[in-house]
Amino acid sequence: MATTLGDRLVELRMRRGLTQEQLAAKAHLSVDTVRKLEQNQRMTARMSTLNGFARALDVETSVLLGAPRVLEPSGGGEPPSLLALRQAVTPVSGFPGLGEPEDVSPPTIAQLRDSIRSTEHIRRQGELTKITALLPTLLADARAAVREYTGADRAAAYAVLAEAYQVAATTLTAFGKEDAAYTALERSMAAAKESDDPHLEIIGASSLSWIFSKQGRVRDAEEVAVRMAERIEPGFRSAPIDLSLWGILLLRGASAAVRAERGDTAEELLSLATAAAARIGVDRLDYATPFGPTNAGVAAVNAYVDMGKPDKALSQARRLTHVDSLPPTWLARHYLDRALAHAEMDRDSEAARALLAAERTAPEWMRYHSTSRHLVAELRERERRRSSPIRDLAVRLEIEG
Repeated sequence: MATTLGDRLVELRMRRGLTQEQLAAKAHLSVDTVRKLEQNQRMTARMSTLNGFARALDVETSVLLGAPRVLEPSGGGEPPSLLALRQAVTPVSGFPGLGEPEDVSPPTIAQLRDSIRSTEHIRRQGELTKITALLPTLLADARAAVREYTGADRAAAYAVLAEAYQVAATTLTAFGKEDAAYTALERSMAAAKESDDPHLEIIGASSLSWIFSKQGRVRDAEEVAVRMAERIEPGFRSAPIDLSLWGILLLRGASAAVRAERGDTAEELLSLATAAAARIGVDRLDYATPFGPTNAGVAAVNAYVDMGKPDKALSQARRLTHVDSLPPTWLARHYLDRALAHAEMDRDSEAARALLAAERTAPEWMRYHSTSRHLVAELRERERRRSSPIRDLAVRLEIEG
């Protein structure tokens, strides 16, 4: 079984019936690069190189990264990939006088943009371990471009750097590393101010609200989202993306308000978000974040679950008609909300079916999502049969007990 990037490259090249020279030509890379990787003289490659190979071999970039095993526990310490991501967010070279600048030659702006876009499919699938494998190289490439380029190219490089830091922040938060995530987000916001993309600061505020919610700072989470929403409130002639980003912030604020037990505020924010979604009229995906009529409805289901109103949550869920249009991680979270509502009403069979749907939709997300794991453990304890789907799911998720 192919275990390294080079091994996978050999396997895929042979499947396509290509020589090293032919692969290099199709990928617009040197034969020397192909040989060194295949002989495991080099174990990593920059994103632009991976993207070149992926296009030449007609596979997703994530296929070259292999099976998601890098986050397995290792002797009680922090898994290697998370350590690498921490180091990428705060490299020694970032501190004046303490280290040499990273020895990285910058890719082109087109290659950088291609690299950040290639992460979006992986993010939507919830393949967190692959994201941790990609980000260190992408961050290093973007920092090199910022150092090297000037003018418009430098601003464009800052935009990629800001988004890469933002992805690092949400990834670290998903693994409970909110301290490192906050640092990554600070760096994202600083890069966004130097970029050519005014929307990145808005997305950063949305991410900060989510991080604060994960930390239990729900009032801060609400304040961050609502303040930014007030700052960018759209007008009658606003473009759909402006309505979308405004709506995303409103949903973040509503989620935080629910957890702060401010139900009236939450419902007001949800109402505004629903109106914005209705004005757009379609489901959008901006900066890997969905917004539109479907996601507004899904957010209402989540709010009712958090409010302890499972009957209203399930009633709202039954009215949704296009949930399959959601990215896998959002859809899996919606299935989890359904499972939580069913479980609270002692409908364990329905809860188990919803959890299995979530696993089919985003299996790796399920493995690392704490609420999912807790609910599976709870339902397993309530299950009287020795053999059942929920017990099998607990085994697959490696839940002890």
